[in-house]
Amino acid sequence: MTNDDRGDARSGGDGEHEPSRWRSGKPAPGLGSRIGGLLDGLPESGRGTQARAPHGAAGSANPFRSRDPAPPPPAPEPPEAGEPVADASPAAPEPELAPEPEPAPEPPDPASASAPPAVAPPPSGPPLRPNVIPFRGDRVPSAATGPRPPAAQTANHGQADQHPATTEPEQSMYAHEAAAPPPGPQHPGPSRPAPRPAQAAPAPGAAHAQAPAGAGGRPGHAFDDAERAAVYRAIRERRDVQAGFRPDPVPHDVLTRVLEAAHQAPSAGHSQPWDFVVVQDPVLRARVRDLALTEREEQAGAPTGADGRDLPGPDAALDAPINIAVTVDPTRGALHAPGRHAKPMSASHAAALAVENLWIAARAEGLGVGWVGHVGEPDIARALELPSYLDVVAYLCVGLVEEFPTEPEPGPTGRGEGRPLSWAVHHDRYGRRGLPGQEPTTLLEETITAIGALNTRAVEEARDRQNRMTKPPGSLGILEDVSAQLAGLAGECPPPIPAPAAVAVFAGDHGVHAQGVSPWPQEVTAQMVHNFLEGGAVVNAFAQQVGAEVTVVDVGVVGDLPRAAGLLSRKVARGTADFTRGPAMTREQALQALEGGIEIARDLVSAGNRCLVTGDMGIANTTPAAALVCAFTGADPAQATGRGTGVDDATYEHKVDVVRRALAANPVDHEDPIGTLAALGGLEHAALTGFVLGAAALRVPVLLDGVIAGSAALAAAAISPDALSACFAGHRSSEPGHSLTLEHLGLYPLVDLELRLGEGSGALLALPLLQAAARALRDVATFDDAGVSTAHP
Repeated sequence: MTNDDRGDARSGGDGEHEPSRWRSGKPAPGLGSRIGGLLDGLPESGRGTQARAPHGAAGSANPFRSRDPAPPPPAPEPPEAGEPVADASPAAPEPELAPEPEPAPEPPDPASASAPPAVAPPPSGPPLRPNVIPFRGDRVPSAATGPRPPAAQTANHGQADQHPATTEPEQSMYAHEAAAPPPGPQHPGPSRPAPRPAQAAPAPGAAHAQAPAGAGGRPGHAFDDAERAAVYRAIRERRDVQAGFRPDPVPHDVLTRVLEAAHQAPSAGHSQPWDFVVVQDPVLRARVRDLALTEREEQAGAPTGADGRDLPGPDAALDAPINIAVTVDPTRGALHAPGRHAKPMSASHAAALAVENLWIAARAEGLGVGWVGHVGEPDIARALELPSYLDVVAYLCVGLVEEFPTEPEPGPTGRGEGRPLSWAVHHDRYGRRGLPGQEPTTLLEETITAIGALNTRAVEEARDRQNRMTKPPGSLGILEDVSAQLAGLAGECPPPIPAPAAVAVFAGDHGVHAQGVSPWPQEVTAQMVHNFLEGGAVVNAFAQQVGAEVTVVDVGVVGDLPRAAGLLSRKVARGTADFTRGPAMTREQALQALEGGIEIARDLVSAGNRCLVTGDMGIANTTPAAALVCAFTGADPAQATGRGTGVDDATYEHKVDVVRRALAANPVDHEDPIGTLAALGGLEHAALTGFVLGAAALRVPVLLDGVIAGSAALAAAAISPDALSACFAGHRSSEPGHSLTLEHLGLYPLVDLELRLGEGSGALLALPLLQAAARALRDVATFDDAGVSTAHP
């Protein structure tokens, strides 16, 4: 696929979007034309190598995305009671099907009189400079540093993205929205029926023969349309109910059916390792409620910066008439049961399946179920005085409810959209993604394809509204540009407020540390990670101040880090190699770290975050950052290299020489940004590059911190120029390479306080400014709305 093909696929061939003008006279980030491309010919996301069809085009090759699926063939008329049923095979007639219940039942068929009664179912540019990797678009943006440019606007004839506003049906926050649930299973597997009593032999002529396929080409064992629809509805409408329980008692027969469904879950060796403790005693339920309240208060002050005020309420433990503790006994079952030793966690997995069965059956019965998820299982076990060999898998609140939520309950960060199915389906090997019937693609291919330029219509609407708001035109300065960029990124005006926000601190070590470029020992990287997790770093304090969540990601720390809340282990290697002697990473390592950053962006956004903030930690990481700045901008090492943590003059001169030697040992290939990232960067630089690309693909703003994030943004822009659509410079670092980076990218810093800490500290300070720009565009009245006179011409 050529870039023209890719642009046509995005635009749909129309000319709705006009050229955009930016206040400073420079092109808006992400609005440049797409002459070049890093990965020309890559398959469209999840669609293989065929061209993407325009929105609304008929004949979509993806049956999961069909807007108007073809109706299923009409089912044959049900036979009258007692009437024999014709079979497609004369030699093997089908048995008579039980008729649907009628108000006045027909007399029973004598041929089936000996059969047991059926169980009733439940209710239902310029020349290239040497040693420079340019933007892979039309030209390098002009300088953006120094005093704020005048408000003169010049035309930019770059191509704009054709993403419509988010209010239109086709717009999605995700590159791959979740496919609508199909009308039925494509390959249903056999289910294990409950044991049945012995059955008398069928009458002559009623021998059972299994047909290879049913009506409509479905497998012969498939449920009929109504039954399948009921099953999928119960799955689709399962909800974690946290409020609105009624005090009415749950009928015993209903509760028994629900527990029986849970008891039919699969387990290794049919060990059935679960038990169900039905808790009705108000004293016990109050004890669990008190534990939940205590845990909620502790989470509200967690060092990760998350605000616990929006955690689900614990009162459901008392409001619901029944609580059910699902326990697991890992020792239950035969000693040599299949899978018992090969998979020691199989008992807990089986108990989790029992919980799911219980939940779905409860929904079919009209019962709400809520998970008390913020209480430690050992605490619940002690409160219920359980035997020591039992573990608690889930503590559930069960009862009739006033109404079922139409959407899933929000999480701690607010409404989360969840992960689309296409993110979770892999073919043969992990990482080769694509829905059934589609050509698999890599995560990087998928992400690059999804990145697009700003929506010009939304940008122009934002500028028009700024001119009509009750203030002198241009009086909000750069914040007006920021709000217009946010609108173009979201595809609507006004744009959503970029909140809540999450900062991801990517941590890694560097082989170049052995060259003596930093006075700090390498083990400080791991020690600072522990400090982040304990809430004792600057990033924690600033995140708490602005209400952001802190996530620490280990992509390359030399030391081992223990499992801890707020720490994600994505370790690719124990640090990088010394890049003065060869590449810092292999290409495979760089790609793994890069895709790891994309995954972190996806997970944070699907959890409900609407702004991503870059953070970093790695002793000696400003040295590879300076090398990347030189490679991508053509700057001399003496211009791009700074003092980092505050080295003396002798160490600084040595550091410049190290960067120069690294560039000599790893010649820059202008056509291979990923290769340059692997040769000169660090694992956290590569992960941050993916983090920026992932945010751009999701059309979520990403606030860049200092020179580490800036060097990663240079790599991201070289891979996909439109990634700059999502980038906002949180601040200007005192590191000289950062000013060169901002100039090259055409980004204007929101804060300039001579910071050089890293961690995401400067970007977090800029978060309220980013949010204020969007809020002003949304909330400030226009002259017409407020009845305020405008200035005379």
